[in-house]
Amino acid sequence: MKKQYRKLPRNTDYSAYRHPRWWPTWIGVALMWAVAQLPIRLQWWLGKVAGLLAWHLARSRRHITETNIRLCFPELTSAQQSALARKSFIANGIGLVELGLAWFRNPAGLTDITTVHGLEHFEQALAHGKGVLLLGGHYSTLDLGGSLVTEYIAADVMQRDHNNPLMNAVMTRARERRYGTVLAAKDLRGLFRSLKKNHAVWYATDQDYGRKDIVFAPFFNIPAGTITATSRIAERSGCKVVPFSHVRRDDAPGYDIFFHPALENFPSGDDLQDATLINRTIEHEIRRAPDQYLWMHRRFKTRPDPDDPGFYGRQ
Repeated sequence: MKKQYRKLPRNTDYSAYRHPRWWPTWIGVALMWAVAQLPIRLQWWLGKVAGLLAWHLARSRRHITETNIRLCFPELTSAQQSALARKSFIANGIGLVELGLAWFRNPAGLTDITTVHGLEHFEQALAHGKGVLLLGGHYSTLDLGGSLVTEYIAADVMQRDHNNPLMNAVMTRARERRYGTVLAAKDLRGLFRSLKKNHAVWYATDQDYGRKDIVFAPFFNIPAGTITATSRIAERSGCKVVPFSHVRRDDAPGYDIFFHPALENFPSGDDLQDATLINRTIEHEIRRAPDQYLWMHRRFKTRPDPDDPGFYGRQ
């Protein structure tokens, strides 16, 4: 079904999903909506339970997570690495539950427990007049953090469409309520149109997208395939690239959003230098809350040597 789903165009008209084949998805969406109505502390508890279940049952993802953490945090003992991997599953379980908050609740209700840091950096970059590329990452607060950001700034977003068209319709419609424009991941024309209008666009480069148009730049001191598109976009548009992140607090329900000064001397004309700066910037934000990153992704899947068997074994 995944391959069939990928070929379908984006259709956000709910009337197209009345067939019984979509009923299981509708049940899942209804469950997400119901959980989103619960008190946030209870939602976090349910997310923790979901994360711990995945820790015990999702063996492949657990292996990937443990491998990534072992590679990226060699200074930790084995016990500390294992504890961080377990915490990562819990954080991403909470993030999964938070999808309901992002999609079905008004995030304005969370602003009293949200603190924004460095908003002036974003405002200075936007004043440049050529758009802002918001350099984000795949943190466990991905959707809710992005939704909260739009309480403070106007932004467009680029998304990789969900394989399930109905789930994609729900996700896209939810994001359309928060963002100005929801662009497809490969819609570069739309991206440049947004930047030309001096819009901010949420953009993430921190995953392994294969061998096309990449350089191998250090990420936690491991050579990682990193796309060069960010440099091309900044060069062509003249936009500013502003790193930002969003973190869930540990001590009590609450969130912090961080904006940083626009990257200096970017693009530099050297793709490897640019990619190294981007990876170092994202790494800095990950270290703020290491458990809240999506370590389940095979970030080091593509190796400099195509014959290298890699770190993950057969998955």
